[in-house]
Amino acid sequence: MANYITIDGGTTNTRVGLVLDGNLIETVKIPVGAMKSIGGNGALKDGIRQAIESLLAKHGASETDIAKILASGMITCEFGLCNLPHITAPAGISELHDSMHETVIEDISSIPIVFIRGVKTVGSLNETDMMRGEETELMGLLSYAAGDTLFVLPGSHSKLIEMENGKITAFSTMLTGEMIAALSGNTILKDAVDLSVSETDAEFLTEGYRQAEKCGINQALFRVRILKNLFGADSVKTYSFFLGAVLQGEIASILSAKPETVMLGGKQQLRDAMKTLLDAFGTKNVISLTEDEVEKSVFMGQIAVYEYGK
Repeated sequence: MANYITIDGGTTNTRVGLVLDGNLIETVKIPVGAMKSIGGNGALKDGIRQAIESLLAKHGASETDIAKILASGMITCEFGLCNLPHITAPAGISELHDSMHETVIEDISSIPIVFIRGVKTVGSLNETDMMRGEETELMGLLSYAAGDTLFVLPGSHSKLIEMENGKITAFSTMLTGEMIAALSGNTILKDAVDLSVSETDAEFLTEGYRQAEKCGINQALFRVRILKNLFGADSVKTYSFFLGAVLQGEIASILSAKPETVMLGGKQQLRDAMKTLLDAFGTKNVISLTEDEVEKSVFMGQIAVYEYGK
């Protein structure tokens, strides 16, 4: 099998991976994404170049051993490396393959970079949306799904994706991860919400959901401060309540979707919380992927798109 360097460009971070003989050997995370490249992509280029050089040196490989660099995600937006328009849904692996764009960026490497485009839906305001990166992640997850499935990929921009006959037909986007970061870091909740907390309290998670459902997210969020200051709730409880309130709208959308099977990928912290809430408030068959399955999905999806038809 061919060897590849893979680039997964996100809003806040970029991951660079080394794939040898079809196996993901190692990934390096660069703390630079599209958001930090709005004023210029110099830091992004430098970070990717250094990551590639480090991975190759560490594992005794050279540029001549690598067939292609495969890139997807926000790396193809106007703040990435190669601004490419989305392709229009319905779109599956064949459409993603046929629309790939190959070029060489000497500032990074002499290895040709193959960029995989994002996908958009077009219609009314309620029907129009766009994604960059999740479509490739999705291609790496299809082997875990069977039948009618709603794919949920929580992250900075969470996606709820529907497919028909192997093609993306509709999806919706929420600013979940960015909203969590903004609310916890730039409001009065800053001293009440600790994002370093790695566990959740199911009772407070579900109560945060109920409060947002009952009185709206605005009022529910202030109750995080009340929990801390007047009820003496610890950091796990306040974080859990906060997360339940923030996720309420997204969970409600999932529960109202037609597919009875829900597959959860994305970031583990959000994935685990969403599994708890979906089990508590609905009856859908919820499949929560492992961290290893999620970690490999983008890179395996990139290879599947590139090698399609070969």
